Amino acid sequence: MSNIIVVTGGGTGGHLKIADVFIDEFLKRGFDVVYIGSTSGQDKSWFENDKRLKDAIFLETSGVVNKKGLGKLFSLLNILKKTYESLKILKKYDVKAVVSVGGFSAAATSFAAILKTDYKFFIHEQNSVMGTLNKKTIKFATSFYSSFHSKSKIKDYPVKDIFFENGRIRSGIKTIAFFGGSQGAVAINNFALKLAPKLKGMDIKIIHQAGKNDYERVKAEYEKLNINADIFDFTKDIMQKMNEADFCVSRAGASTLFELCAINLPTFFIPFKYAASNHQYFNAKLLLDKKLCFLQNEDDLDENEFFKIIENVNLQEISLGLREFIKPKAIEKIVDDILEHCKK
Repeated sequence: MSNIIVVTGGGTGGHLKIADVFIDEFLKRGFDVVYIGSTSGQDKSWFENDKRLKDAIFLETSGVVNKKGLGKLFSLLNILKKTYESLKILKKYDVKAVVSVGGFSAAATSFAAILKTDYKFFIHEQNSVMGTLNKKTIKFATSFYSSFHSKSKIKDYPVKDIFFENGRIRSGIKTIAFFGGSQGAVAINNFALKLAPKLKGMDIKIIHQAGKNDYERVKAEYEKLNINADIFDFTKDIMQKMNEADFCVSRAGASTLFELCAINLPTFFIPFKYAASNHQYFNAKLLLDKKLCFLQNEDDLDENEFFKIIENVNLQEISLGLREFIKPKAIEKIVDDILEHCKK
């Protein structure tokens, strides 16, 4: 087979984290990697200047699902046009395998891989509810990988080794982290600011990812409260922040959820209520059903309930449960399977 693998997809941090894990593993195996994403979303901020890649290509595409009428039609026509462009890229690099991590960024290259039947086409679905693109393309996939869906024979979720290596069993709460996802979350920001004065009184340090759009407001609010919190808008080194924390408040995107599991960090999840098919709620419910997390919808947030939880939580029991819940080396198993298919 060709020595070049294409990894495609992204848009938001959850998809891009998985793209990054795949890129790392293919490079370890001696392959060159071409990444194909979109000029929309966060793809360029992740991979535009990534020296690991043979090439990083960003097509001018945008999402279709949330558009109506002419906007939807123009987006669809543009994806068809970019599919032709993707076919030329795949031919240029003599690619024989395409790995999609989903999101609108993956559409054109996924369709190109399907049209050329001699290409091997692989999908990784991160969430409990399958994304629109993956629903449409799964029947054409050589193989499909997911921690939630029965069609996947490999159920482990690909998380970077560094999260497992830095996992620790918690015993007391000295630091709480608030994570709103790669784009931030106003609901979590406001909840954190309400909790902050009492947390300060309990001598609990605050780590807070506020997101780019709300960072300045949140920073100013902490200053008004005279609270010296560790506030940031976005970081690629989220592991370090997770490692420092003893308890966490977070959205429930799948990549973040499984990173929190790998680092053994007990978490109070607040799902993004507008996530497609409410998938963040169902992501977190997987842990809730095993009594390995706490879960509250953002419209039902209750400060008193939160403080009851942190005052009574058995951190050690949950940390140990999270350690047992997720196993390392998932990406190795998945890439082994991909390469086995590519031999056929």
